[in-house]
Amino acid sequence: MTEYSTHTDSAALFDETECAYCRNGAGLGFDFTFAFQPIVDAEHRQVRAYEALVRGPNGEGAGSVLDKVDRRVMYRFDQACRVKAVKLAADLNMQAQLAINFMPNAVYSPETCIRTTLAAAREYNFDTAKLVFEFTEAEQLSSTDHLISIMAAYRDMGFAVAIDDYGAGFARINLLLDVQPQYLKLDMSLVRDCDSIPAKQALIEGTLLTMERLGVETIAEGVETEAEYAWCRAHGIRLFQGFLLARPGFECLPEPYIPAD
Repeated sequence: MTEYSTHTDSAALFDETECAYCRNGAGLGFDFTFAFQPIVDAEHRQVRAYEALVRGPNGEGAGSVLDKVDRRVMYRFDQACRVKAVKLAADLNMQAQLAINFMPNAVYSPETCIRTTLAAAREYNFDTAKLVFEFTEAEQLSSTDHLISIMAAYRDMGFAVAIDDYGAGFARINLLLDVQPQYLKLDMSLVRDCDSIPAKQALIEGTLLTMERLGVETIAEGVETEAEYAWCRAHGIRLFQGFLLARPGFECLPEPYIPAD
């Protein structure tokens, strides 16, 4: 028996009829909600997507919630995140894509674990074509092959997938080779002061060239200054996320500031 199959008994709690169970966070012992931060298409000067960022019920930071997530509740939390994010996005009449972070170690079977997400989308009338599933490059994995199978399954189901925090953790080149994501998000550690640090410029330029040849769109994440934005735009990046454009909006969809090119 693999470690992923240990979640099978819990799966019975999360079939298509249990959206309310997930939405209310039953079995977790704590509550949470979301803030939304826009991902802006600078070329078309519009919001491409909103990333759902977990928050405490009174706006507390993500750490106050994630510190409570242990292996015992990981599967429940992952499922509850999807349902809560979809419901809130629908309530806010989100027209852009919805980017949801998923926990690979909580997904024992992509086809089974996605059922609750699809049920929530049906119940709250949210278009599943808008869903983007993000995996953070910094997360420690027990099996890279397992992540590749999840990403491949999600792509086969028609969902967009993204690699988040690229450059912050281990460079898993096989993810890009085996399953090209739609999006790759440059970690803020690379973007910070990229206008003035040649080493970062070289790394970003090399990544952009690789992503262009793979057909992957690159997002500059954590953009905080006009200078960082201008350098990234001058080097062909069109998708941006960061405090310069908009801070996360607690249970709301903030309007972004888009600098002039």
